[in-house]
Amino acid sequence: MVARRQLEPEGGAVTTHRRLPGARGSMAALVTPFKNGYIDERSFRFLCERQIERGTAALVVCGTTGEVSTLDRREQTLLIRLAVDTAGGRVPVIAGAGSNCTDTAVDLVYQAEWLGADGVLCVVPYYNRPTQDGLYRHFLTLQSKTDLPLLLYDVPSRTGAGLSLETILRLAELPNIVGLKDASGDPGRTAILRRHLGPDFLLLSGDDSSAAAALELGGDGCISVSANVAPALNAALYRAWAEGDMERFLKLRDLLAPLAGALFVESNPIPVKWALAQMGLLRDELRLPLTTLSSDCEPVLRAALDEVIFHEAEEAARMPRHPMTPRTATAA
Repeated sequence: MVARRQLEPEGGAVTTHRRLPGARGSMAALVTPFKNGYIDERSFRFLCERQIERGTAALVVCGTTGEVSTLDRREQTLLIRLAVDTAGGRVPVIAGAGSNCTDTAVDLVYQAEWLGADGVLCVVPYYNRPTQDGLYRHFLTLQSKTDLPLLLYDVPSRTGAGLSLETILRLAELPNIVGLKDASGDPGRTAILRRHLGPDFLLLSGDDSSAAAALELGGDGCISVSANVAPALNAALYRAWAEGDMERFLKLRDLLAPLAGALFVESNPIPVKWALAQMGLLRDELRLPLTTLSSDCEPVLRAALDEVIFHEAEEAARMPRHPMTPRTATAA
């Protein structure tokens, strides 16, 4: 049963909200590994298990980093099922369920709920550039069709439209909308939203480079690309913040900063897949129109990877060990 909370929105009426337990700190925006054009199920299970073993707070599948725009419905179903099965309730699974067609997005939300996801991440409709009223009606419809907690995803650089502060505040009054993944490029609005929405509405960064700064403004964590590469270090960063260990927090922030920047030398997820391939965790395989990393971008990413790889292994070694099940173990 999903827990509930009470929020006093502007105007005085009490709104009952669903909660997404555990969805704070470092959450991995998982890549989708391919092998000869097909989803590599064995590698994907291993990646999920690696995240859980190294302290990731939630698994986010079928998102931008997972190349969702090149996945058909059957493949999205497969990824959600694999993530839910591998997680086994140890961490929440949040499924991407976005579309620029509201009816299609409703179907994706139904699918995620049926497959056992713990929440859905719904991107602002892209390409058709709806008005703020259209955006409000889109998310109003989605949240009314499910019992799952719904996270808004605002990334105007990819969608061509963005949520205004006023629209976010209106949407936050709806019972199943529990938070926002903010990749707007304006970390300052985290402080504004926190002031208006109180402590329970989830404010998650969608940008690794500004995620640490967002914490200081009232953020709850990050749906992270760099957590694919360094899950233990990212988890440790948020743990240090939560424990008030500022010396360790700043050290980890500075250690991870070059990686966060290097993972965007080309369009995501091109660099992160290259990095994971260098680590032996998957094949460096993407689907067109995405192509593998340009050779002139390799040195900066390699330098950033070399900077963190030892520290990631060291941090992971400090964590309690939970043996992987035979179904998830792999040589990668």
